[in-house]
Amino acid sequence: QLPLSLLKTAQNHPMLVELKNGETYNGHLVSCDNWMNINLREVICTSRDGDKFWRMPECYIRGSTIKYLRIPDEIIDMVKEEVVSKGRGRGGSQQNKQQGKGRGGAGRGLFGGRGRGMTGSSRGPQQPDKKPSKPQGMKNQH
Repeated sequence: QLPLSLLKTAQNHPMLVELKNGETYNGHLVSCDNWMNINLREVICTSRDGDKFWRMPECYIRGSTIKYLRIPDEIIDMVKEEVVSKGRGRGGSQQNKQQGKGRGGAGRGLFGGRGRGMTGSSRGPQQPDKKPSKPQGMKNQH
């Protein structure tokens, strides 16, 4: 699952956040943004050693300081059901990919994509034709 979709689903549910410095924050998720900055309410903060506790009505945690998040299993199950009900992940349905409708169009695997200036099927030097052919529509002038 994508972490941000998991966090969006976890709003108003309890979670534990451990920071890189070892402190932990237990509270209910109020909101999160694209950088995983989060707001918690009804928070209990525990020191790194586990010997000090603070109670706070709310707190803001910068996403870059987060080591990990512990979220209830029911939230993870809700996100899984959401993904299954949509029937596809990020890249669109598998059927579209098989039909050549994805990014870049058909023929990407056969040297036909971007950046190939050569024509033909081999990478080596092109063999010259044995005999140049006459243009069509022209008669012999003898």
